[in-house]
Amino acid sequence: MIDKIGKAILTMFGIGYFKYAPGTVASFTTCLIFYSLASIDGINQIIFPYIIFLIFIFIYSTILIDKIYKKEDSKEIVIDEFIGQSIPLLAITNDELNIKLIVFLNNVSSQLGFNWFEIWILISFILFRFFDILKPFPIYLIDKKIKNSFGVILDDIVAGIFATISLYIILLWI
Repeated sequence: MIDKIGKAILTMFGIGYFKYAPGTVASFTTCLIFYSLASIDGINQIIFPYIIFLIFIFIYSTILIDKIYKKEDSKEIVIDEFIGQSIPLLAITNDELNIKLIVFLNNVSSQLGFNWFEIWILISFILFRFFDILKPFPIYLIDKKIKNSFGVILDDIVAGIFATISLYIILLWI
């Protein structure tokens, strides 16, 4: 029973079994979940429960990967994409740092027919996928050297951090 529930969580309820680009589909699904939650309750209302949920999922997933997949980074494990993609999405919640970016995104989004939050999510998605797929240093090193459940998730966490830093570098150039 726990193995079935565990596999459901690790595969994000079957997304990990997609034939093509399950990691990308999982990241996109994460963006949709975050957008939906923020649209319903507001960004600042969801941050604390979302972070608590991420911590729980991180701990639970590291245990499950070792138990079910024997420390293997199996392609169907996509919960790490959920955790990593969530990092740049949560970065928008710091209003003081994002005022300049929000003003810029409002200007861009009004021309494109989107709102600033949708543009932020799109840029977060693109940057996270870029770092997760290309795996620049040290992500590549983590992926190749840390062969346990922590390593399976850590490379995506670092990709999420790189995406967040890149978002703020973009902010500085605007």
